[in-house]
Amino acid sequence: MKRNPTAAITVITLLAALALPAPLAAQHTRYKLIDIGTFGGPASYFTDPGIGGKSKVLNNRGMLAGKAETTTPIPSFGNVGNCPPACFVTHVFRWDKGVLTDLGALPGGDNSDIGGINARGWIVGCSTTGEIDPLLDAPLCHATLWKGNEIVDLGTLGGFISNAFHVDDGGQIVGASTTGTPDPLSFLAESIHPFVWQNGVMRDIGTLQDGTIALPSNQCGNGRNGLVTGFSFINSVVNPNTGVPTAHDFLWHDGKMEDIPTLGGTLVGSELDAGAECVNNRGQVAGGSTVSDDPLILHPYLWDHGVLTDLGTLGGSIGTVSWLNDAADVVGGASTPNDESFHATLWKKGVINDLGTLPGDCFSDASTINSNDQIVGASFNCDTNTLRAVLWNKGSIVDLNTLIPANSSLELFDATNINDRGEIAGRGLPAGCDDVHFCGHVFLLIACGNATTCEDNTRVTTTATQNNAAIMTKRSSVSTQGPLMPMQRLVAWRAQLAQRLHLPRFGTPKH
Repeated sequence: MKRNPTAAITVITLLAALALPAPLAAQHTRYKLIDIGTFGGPASYFTDPGIGGKSKVLNNRGMLAGKAETTTPIPSFGNVGNCPPACFVTHVFRWDKGVLTDLGALPGGDNSDIGGINARGWIVGCSTTGEIDPLLDAPLCHATLWKGNEIVDLGTLGGFISNAFHVDDGGQIVGASTTGTPDPLSFLAESIHPFVWQNGVMRDIGTLQDGTIALPSNQCGNGRNGLVTGFSFINSVVNPNTGVPTAHDFLWHDGKMEDIPTLGGTLVGSELDAGAECVNNRGQVAGGSTVSDDPLILHPYLWDHGVLTDLGTLGGSIGTVSWLNDAADVVGGASTPNDESFHATLWKKGVINDLGTLPGDCFSDASTINSNDQIVGASFNCDTNTLRAVLWNKGSIVDLNTLIPANSSLELFDATNINDRGEIAGRGLPAGCDDVHFCGHVFLLIACGNATTCEDNTRVTTTATQNNAAIMTKRSSVSTQGPLMPMQRLVAWRAQLAQRLHLPRFGTPKH
């Protein structure tokens, strides 16, 4: 397996944790691999930064949404080899029954980004418009809906920029927008409010108390109308220990915003991998919160109709949430005593379950759980540079690379979504690629009954020519001269944790 220093999403270290044994591949369902490919450029993605759960990109009909690079470099990143993902203009795609459709961008724009997909196959995200934001000196991006072959500009709440993160099964869209009111606390230079949009009407759902900034989460797999979760500043007073005002999570329902208190800290969704992540169809919320003034002590929680429960960790200081299903099962990851390791974790009916790692690995993280208790994610080696996509099923863990044909075009790097039919979406490394951010491909796994169907041609019919000649690779910038010490691993993990669920990046304000 190839190394990838930039995409080690969840890692701390291991001294003596026991990994669950990997069963033989023959005991598990085998899968047909579909390499989604690109629109001519090096890479395809899900939601930025392209790794991890929290966004529903695969529905129960097997329709998949994402974004893929074209052959056009982003003008502001002329040196393609040194730019962050994505280095090329990207277009949102829809894959359905073997056909990959380039959904394009709004008139005048050239770049589009993915938020999520609903049961009907409606897709949301944002698209550039061809205009420039005068505050950021960057292309404007507007929240966008792709409904079949129709593309709809959802507009803004009076500011320059908006983005759509989620669309529920009733067609209600959740997103965030600038409001046109200057705000020195905002990374977009204007106040930011969450919105819901339906039937052509965008509604500002506001903030908690006197806060000026609120952001919704990607909502995970919730399909019910009228539920939004996220975080909000509750005032404009900057805390000296965090550099930002106190923030609380919220649940918006029945037209009002309910305050979800913290577990004792002053920081939730505005930094690190904390804050409300998911709301399920029963109105329960799962997220993370600081428990003290230390912004690096993060615990997962479940908010159940007014009752806040600290879900706990595996003995360490960090726990993160990636997904919540309708049975109130929560998956993510947690650290062990002294933060010496980090393992995928299932919180189920008050019990904390350590899901373990593949043999020989030190870390793991869970991305998604479906209604059948199947969980997908990744297992990491001990220097945090190598990932393998994995499936946890009925208490066992298996490397998904062992369940696809041996001559497959991708090494499966990370599994992001699993639907209730057991189909799995993630990202993989094609031959010659050692950095999933720069040249990885989206994949879809579909269960197949026998070796013959698994080996069937998996060519994707697409509206763009596949071209891997433009693949760019980025070599490791992390020393591999020796193993990282526990504190070094903890520092590296926390830095990567802060990147994993960063706030939407529309640009950098002028100074």
